[in-house]
Amino acid sequence: MSLSPPAYLSSLQSNIRARPIPWDGAVRAGNLTEDHLKKIKSVDKVRKDQRKQTIEKDVQSYSALLVGGGSEPSVLEKAAKRGDILQYILVLATDLINDAPELATAILKLPDPYKGFLSLLSHSNNPEDPIPLFAATFLVNLISISLTTSPKPASRDDKALPLVYSYLSKLVKNQDSGLQDIGVQHTSQLLRTQQAKELFWKQRSDTVDPLFDILRKAVGAAKDNDSSLWSGNASIRSSDTRLGGGVGLQLLYHCLLVIWQLSFEGELVGEGLEADEEIVPLYIQLLRVSPKEKTTRLLLATLNNLLSSNQETLIPTATTARLPALLSNLSGRHLTDPDLLEDLEALKALLEEYTRNQTTFDEYADEVNSGHLRWSPPHRNPTFWRENARKILEEKKGELPKKLAEIMAKPWDNDKKVLAIGCNDLGHLVKEVPEYRSRLEKLGLKARLLELMGDSDENVRWESLKAVGEWLRYTSDR
Repeated sequence: MSLSPPAYLSSLQSNIRARPIPWDGAVRAGNLTEDHLKKIKSVDKVRKDQRKQTIEKDVQSYSALLVGGGSEPSVLEKAAKRGDILQYILVLATDLINDAPELATAILKLPDPYKGFLSLLSHSNNPEDPIPLFAATFLVNLISISLTTSPKPASRDDKALPLVYSYLSKLVKNQDSGLQDIGVQHTSQLLRTQQAKELFWKQRSDTVDPLFDILRKAVGAAKDNDSSLWSGNASIRSSDTRLGGGVGLQLLYHCLLVIWQLSFEGELVGEGLEADEEIVPLYIQLLRVSPKEKTTRLLLATLNNLLSSNQETLIPTATTARLPALLSNLSGRHLTDPDLLEDLEALKALLEEYTRNQTTFDEYADEVNSGHLRWSPPHRNPTFWRENARKILEEKKGELPKKLAEIMAKPWDNDKKVLAIGCNDLGHLVKEVPEYRSRLEKLGLKARLLELMGDSDENVRWESLKAVGEWLRYTSDR
């Protein structure tokens, strides 16, 4: 999937190409050699076909111009103190390898083709400095060629990619949406191979987290375990393609594109994306408010990749977050994209197969294991608790009450009903299996109930009071 170059980057490059450079003065000052200048003038400001022919006649010398060869320094080394020349050459170099693929091939045959450009990524700490930006752009283009033409992973790429990813993540973290979009699109251009994706994932706190910060901003959710992702109330629709938090539609699409590319390594990244980013409820929320078919297509395709390769762990989370109902709703819309419709049907089939074999106990266990509670039918069903309370407490050496304790330990400032539901469940467990009170007490649950009796939320106070009441019913028997 090819993308148009980021508009902001194209504008910067056009400005550089139009800038007059005092070449003769640079030669006199020792910032260029006569040979450098001759080669630059032969390919600068000429037609693409003429440029390609000129390079093909002497590809090795143009390779040496950009990267150096033997005892001769490259033009970048020679002009190291001239920022205007560096910017110009970096933009020209990117044009040259794209217009003449033979030049890229020749450069990649050199012992250390990326070295001079990688050093420019740390040219300054100023995010507006164009030199690191243009160096990164050249590297992204050259490395992507290397990734797609090398028969097996190249060590040069393995060494360069982490440095380039780190630089691009700084752009994604920037508050300037133009720089963010450059960082995201450049990242997408690099995720061509399994190895490139694995290296990207290895740096996930630096590379993946900023992408999800943008996605959460689009739905107005913070990164915490008490997020509003499960509420289903956010809306990002607007008339000017600006989404929640001012996130532009194109930036949203490009972020989703990168995560979709990553999702093809579903077994590697699936559980981590859910544990670190809550990707399933986040993507369900994004589906509810997706403004275009192209964003809906990427959301469904990513979920299909991740759920199909992590069925035991992610499908329960998806059912708890009410994905089946949302898919049914989507099926009723007038959708035309064939890839979207294919992923929609695949997801529906995957979830239907899972729910067909689910018992009420399984549904409750999935909900608790998802780390989030909602007022689903079992919570207020006395028959459910009579039939399943002991199983809940004993199954798999008491994993569910331990998970319930983890949920109850959190503040849930943005979703207080989770605490109210947890108090409700504890009251039922103590009522049906009072002999397990001491085990629950050792998990800190009685102390937490007593604490929640003073909570600011009325429903939490009421449910905790009822649960403590069940606990105290059996005090005299102890």
